[in-house]
Amino acid sequence: MDKIKPTFSKGGKLGFLESTFDAFETFLFVPNTTTVKGTHIRDCNDMKRTMIVVVLALMPAFLFGCWWTGAQVGLEGLCAFFYGLVRVLPMVCVSYIVGLGIEFYFAQVRGHEVNEGFLVTGLLIPLIFPISTPLWMVALSTAFAVIFGKEVFGGTGMNVFNPALLARAFAFFAYTPSMSGETVWYSNWTMMGAQVDGITGATALEQLGSTGTMTFSPLDAFLGMIPGSFGETSTLAILIGGAILLLTGIASWRTMLSVFVGGLAMGYLFQALGVTEYPAWWHLIVGGFAFGAVFMATDPVTSAQTNKGKYIVGLMTGALAVLIRVVNPAYPEGMMLSIIFMNALAPLVDYFVVEANISRRKKRVKLAK
Repeated sequence: MDKIKPTFSKGGKLGFLESTFDAFETFLFVPNTTTVKGTHIRDCNDMKRTMIVVVLALMPAFLFGCWWTGAQVGLEGLCAFFYGLVRVLPMVCVSYIVGLGIEFYFAQVRGHEVNEGFLVTGLLIPLIFPISTPLWMVALSTAFAVIFGKEVFGGTGMNVFNPALLARAFAFFAYTPSMSGETVWYSNWTMMGAQVDGITGATALEQLGSTGTMTFSPLDAFLGMIPGSFGETSTLAILIGGAILLLTGIASWRTMLSVFVGGLAMGYLFQALGVTEYPAWWHLIVGGFAFGAVFMATDPVTSAQTNKGKYIVGLMTGALAVLIRVVNPAYPEGMMLSIIFMNALAPLVDYFVVEANISRRKKRVKLAK
């Protein structure tokens, strides 16, 4: 890499590909550049390591999704796992190829570095889509999320909305029958020469919204043995990933805890008012609530930056998700809309928190004088 680097540097024969070369070099090796001015904290962690840890935290949900996808169509053991793996790998490949292709293009045009953020986004998108989603729809949704969710705002670190959730929102509103309803979970596929027939049926959330009860036990819902998007069903696997994020200090426990508390409080409020009869904690173990609380609401770019703001945004995210689920049955999965809405409000929440701190400090100065 060091020998061919001058060719891709400014002034070299392939200098116009400097951003692309830098992206591959950074992926293969630790960056050999450090800050030279200003005050910075220097340690062994860089953006690449941070993103890889998030990818590792997603692995429990990903591996469970592979097994459960096969188990839903009647397969067992390794056959079930490999069935799900073969089904999801094309979605993962499409997500990365389309998303990274667009990011490489914009980096080349602007002369910027290619950021590592899409290492996580590229995996999040297949995890929050139904396994039966057509590949062209995954590609179109990914392109929309990267272009209109990131690049129009200036790229990684400048985006207002979570790109993975934007991809889901685009697919949901543009192609609703493929993202929600009783036919989403149908699977009719051939594996190793044998026809594999799947199942169809309402998700746990749709059952709650329409009948106020579930045909699944709470234990099945917690373990993930319910219909749903590929990586969102197992609360247990998601919490294992959340523990990894918290132990490594990547995700904020304030945001994560506040989302669960806000959702639980709103659920108990509806239960006390007699609007719902099922236990409030059911909201936490069905649908994308746990996945959103752990991996989406804690996004350091689109969430609140102040500690008080994290509590406020987290509480409002959880409460709004349950509110949407109960009040508006047309959107049984309220977590997606809740997080996107709070992404837009997070900067405003931080502004008022900072202004309140400034006001208190001014009052202290007056009292001291």
